[in-house]
Amino acid sequence: MAYPGRDDIPSGKLALRLPRPKDGVTEAAIAKARKTLADHSGGRNLILSEENISGRMMHFMSGRFYPAAEARCAVLRAAWDGPIAHVLFVVRPYDELFVSGYRKRAEDNAVEDFEALRPHYLSMDRGWPELVAVMRDVLRPETMTVIPYAERGTSAALLARMVPGLDAGALKEPQRVMNLSATDAALEALQVRYRAGETLNRAAWQEIVGAHKDDRAPRGFAAFSDAEKHFWSERYTHDLDVISKMDGISFG
Repeated sequence: MAYPGRDDIPSGKLALRLPRPKDGVTEAAIAKARKTLADHSGGRNLILSEENISGRMMHFMSGRFYPAAEARCAVLRAAWDGPIAHVLFVVRPYDELFVSGYRKRAEDNAVEDFEALRPHYLSMDRGWPELVAVMRDVLRPETMTVIPYAERGTSAALLARMVPGLDAGALKEPQRVMNLSATDAALEALQVRYRAGETLNRAAWQEIVGAHKDDRAPRGFAAFSDAEKHFWSERYTHDLDVISKMDGISFG
């Protein structure tokens, strides 16, 4: 297995470098990705777990839905030795995804107020059906399964779906949450520091997140209106229906 050590996940060693939107597909990028995969597989079958294959969430803030996905999938496909047996992809409600991406970005960067970015979110250039089609057509897996976030189940259940025949009963769920989400109070405190021109290393900003973890009162740091939530809910429901009817996709 290969997975990154993001959020202090134990034994995570994967550092898969895929193109940014401005980079495109290059032989150098393919060679680097090929070496990374070979280092982890050692010539054996490989289970790759990486949430950023399609790209980073920061681009939502400018109204772009994973703009580097085509190039990133093309580099990964070219670097992968042999067939890709199964792509398992979880899709999430748009409003939750966009708010989550904004909040994660705000943990270690100065960001504009959510209110100023609202028009970019509401004019997003594409959505899940287009991204699923890119992954299906460029990665060309033998099987592609798309699961709504609310139906993803446990980590063991997801792994069992990815690897048919696996004895999921022998697996144990993580004992603690690795990804501690910052509260509104923590994010407000961090933005004061960043907007004053300070640069905080990971340990420093995580200390601030930890110091405010018990102050969970909502302060409206990032939220869509009820009408906007309804819009995104309708869009998500529609797009799930589109995905469920796509050729080459096992849905749900």
